[in-house]
Amino acid sequence: MEKKFSFTFENIGQKCRLDSFLSGQAEFLSRSKVQKLIDNNQVRVNGNIEKASYKLKTDDVVEVSLSDDLSFTIEGENIPLDIVYEDDNLIVINKPKQMLTHPTSKELTGTLVNALLYRYGYEGLSDINGILRPGIVHRLDRDTSGLIMVAKNNFAHNYLAEGIKNKTIVRKYISVVNGVFSEETGIIDKPIGRSFSQPKKMAIVEGGKPSVTLYRVLETFKAHSLIELNLKTGRTHQIRVHMASINHPVVNDSLYTGLRFKVTTTGQVLQSYKLTFAKPDNNDIINLELEYDSDVKRVLNCLRSLK
Repeated sequence: MEKKFSFTFENIGQKCRLDSFLSGQAEFLSRSKVQKLIDNNQVRVNGNIEKASYKLKTDDVVEVSLSDDLSFTIEGENIPLDIVYEDDNLIVINKPKQMLTHPTSKELTGTLVNALLYRYGYEGLSDINGILRPGIVHRLDRDTSGLIMVAKNNFAHNYLAEGIKNKTIVRKYISVVNGVFSEETGIIDKPIGRSFSQPKKMAIVEGGKPSVTLYRVLETFKAHSLIELNLKTGRTHQIRVHMASINHPVVNDSLYTGLRFKVTTTGQVLQSYKLTFAKPDNNDIINLELEYDSDVKRVLNCLRSLK
């Protein structure tokens, strides 16, 4: 039985050979295995069979089919899950900081997916995003905590993905950022793509993917602000890139600012804390809200003590 997974090439304005790209995506895809997969027509780009030398373009989707002789699975791990909501179709989990949503080329253990597989197995999760991301509809950065939706089946996966795309699912974040705003609300509408100079970072780039973030100021301090954010799109590092682009970077975001707050945190002070969606089976509205996580609380306590 074949198992499939896919990757999307996101390097705006850059090109890369198909074989080089795939061999860098996962530890189990060595250069020799990639070549064998391509030779056996088990790799397709946008649905088409291509040669190893094919130059990938931005947003090309590469799908790989693993046969039994090259089979691979992510192992389930007994990692506790903070389940906030669950029904027959989906799960909403409060993801802690310092946990990846799904495995990467360098980390195959300790992720949310490993925890999900231990509890539900591949058979209990959607398979639309392949064997590396079973059940995963959207993601949170490693050091962003909070609410994340997981699909138990493909019906729910398509429903949730459509809800995110059409903005019928509302996702709100809380964050403490540097600086004070002149207006209580604002919209950031700037395209995001991979940074040309620093591949690990995203950036505002011409020709990037349309990206829209709404923000609302909840509390103002001498040199910081507590804000609520509403995502209209879901790009990698979107909030962090957008806030940095208007000179209000997220507190303790080491990737997008060198500024360090006097209170040490486990990562950027950013939490996915509110979620509203209609259930896939009967359209009942579910409203979920978390308490502020420990990093948000500690920073706010410090700022409020200085008022």
